[in-house]
Amino acid sequence: MEQSSAVKCPSISYHLVGTKKIQQELAKPNVLERFLENKEEIAKLRQCFAGLWSLDDEEVVKSAIENPDLFVLKPQREGGGNNIYGLDVREALIRLKKEGGDALSAYILMQRIFPKASLASLVRGGVCHEALTVSELGIYGAYLRNKDKVIINDKCGYLMRTKVSSSDEGGVAAGFAVLDSLYLTDK
Repeated sequence: MEQSSAVKCPSISYHLVGTKKIQQELAKPNVLERFLENKEEIAKLRQCFAGLWSLDDEEVVKSAIENPDLFVLKPQREGGGNNIYGLDVREALIRLKKEGGDALSAYILMQRIFPKASLASLVRGGVCHEALTVSELGIYGAYLRNKDKVIINDKCGYLMRTKVSSSDEGGVAAGFAVLDSLYLTDK
């Protein structure tokens, strides 16, 4: 497919870059240095990374079994709604370790992020109610190239999802979150 002259959006390479496995690889020591030279930029990027580990890291798996609330078990597929949280992490890891092989490589462990909750008004089914919520911001980008020549590489929008803070899942289409917008202040 990559040898076809058809426009591919995104290319296989750029689609793979967004996968959890590649995110895990980029978080490893000395990997960003292959792509970036500025040590300050690398340090700033690393501050944004949550821990990501493969299930062949026995120490991390042991830690996740002992402290499952500190981790999220994520499958290597897109679409949301498939993450495993809390005590289910422990049970799934014990089962996956027994199965071994490909079962282990189908998942990664991620450090659980605990964002600060804030009061917000949510509208669902035409009804407004207040709840403690957390939000997730996604930035859209546009990238177009012709062989080695970059034609466009720019930010082009955002998506803000807000969900009640007690919910583990955050999918809008699945009904766990709502679309939101930003209100920026100088504070």
